[in-house]
Amino acid sequence: MERLTKAEEDIMHYIWRLGRCTVADIIAQMAEPKPPHSTVSSFARLLTKKRFVSYKAYGKTYEYFALISRDDYGRRKLHRFVSDYFDGSPERLVSFLVRDKEVDMDALQRLLDELPDTSNLER
Repeated sequence: MERLTKAEEDIMHYIWRLGRCTVADIIAQMAEPKPPHSTVSSFARLLTKKRFVSYKAYGKTYEYFALISRDDYGRRKLHRFVSDYFDGSPERLVSFLVRDKEVDMDALQRLLDELPDTSNLER
């Protein structure tokens, strides 16, 4: 999977939030000062080229929609982050968060206790 720039990722967040949408729909959701239509349209075309979105044409209007879910993208980005900064070890990430007091041990234990028992599943 290709990496997205910050600006491309920002546009993806609008598409995920809106579902099927036009460039005008995206711009309508953006804060002032709003970018030019041509700029957002260029990012939408880049996202199409990178296969993150596709579109349906209605004359000169394009309706864009995501080809990858927000969860799938987040999962891939998290795996890349863990690989890049924690030698691919999720345990090192959790240890870092606990040591840095970003995650409370009691809260972490409660989350672990709530996970379903997977010990009886075949690997």
